[in-house]
Amino acid sequence: MVASCILLHTGQKMSLIGPGTWKSEPGQVKAVIKYALSIGYHHIDCAIYGNETETGEALKEDVGPGKLVPQEELFVTSKLWNTNHHPEDVEPALRKTLADLQLEYLDLYLRHWPYAFGRGVNPFPKNADGTTRYDSTHYKETWKALEALVAKGQVRALGLSNFSSQQIDDVLSVASVRRAVLQVECYSYLAQNGLVAHCQARSLEVTAYSPLGSSERAWCDLDEPVLLEEPVVLAPAEKHGRSPAQILLGRQVQQKVSCISKRVTPSHILQNIQVFDFTFSLEEMKQLDALNKNLLFIVPTLTVDGKRVPRDSGHPLR
Repeated sequence: MVASCILLHTGQKMSLIGPGTWKSEPGQVKAVIKYALSIGYHHIDCAIYGNETETGEALKEDVGPGKLVPQEELFVTSKLWNTNHHPEDVEPALRKTLADLQLEYLDLYLRHWPYAFGRGVNPFPKNADGTTRYDSTHYKETWKALEALVAKGQVRALGLSNFSSQQIDDVLSVASVRRAVLQVECYSYLAQNGLVAHCQARSLEVTAYSPLGSSERAWCDLDEPVLLEEPVVLAPAEKHGRSPAQILLGRQVQQKVSCISKRVTPSHILQNIQVFDFTFSLEEMKQLDALNKNLLFIVPTLTVDGKRVPRDSGHPLR
């Protein structure tokens, strides 16, 4: 039997499986969250996906005294977007998130990406040549503003998302509030073994996003391998009587890596949480680990002069 939660240094329990809300269509998220809460999900992952208002409607209806889920059992994560990294913009950004989610505080607030964009209402500001318009605010400056949110009781724990080992240590060098979680792209084609070990050595929990390989993303290359169809995944799925998705999620949680997986079909949402009552042998884990190809699928790109280039390749902090 695999534990279903991890204990953060703050004393909070964070479920190892949560429903993601990235790429969910308008009108879809509220039903997904309400169904997830009804079958035992207590970990909800949000961000600037255009659907926090819908998520807040679901939470208002089903979370609180006398409702489906007590407030103290819910764990909600959201993220500070790149245009709000200037210290003066951090608290207003959080206040908007709290208002949209109809919450008094967040359990976990993540810095979404290391690199600051130009300030303003446009979430993806661009220069005349189509490149991203950046801001020079350093992530160390932003971190100090984030720490103030903890002191005010608006956030219970802080973390990072899409940070490298070196960037994590940079933040550590100035932090007076411990980081609790790193959220990063992680699945069997991108095991992130070195980064996970780096985090665990610093008592930093790891959450994997796109843990199934995100094969439905719009920019998917038709020649790419499909993680859910790998023979090494299908074999243990048949042996354990599980779906391929359950095998991939089960591998992660067996290593104490929490997973955020966007699913909208009720049967898939239910399957995703049914991964704690079976374990893999050392040989099965070894075979699944061998799938690692260091493939980055969720690399933000944009078009410059007719070519797709990494979005943040021109940032001064790269």
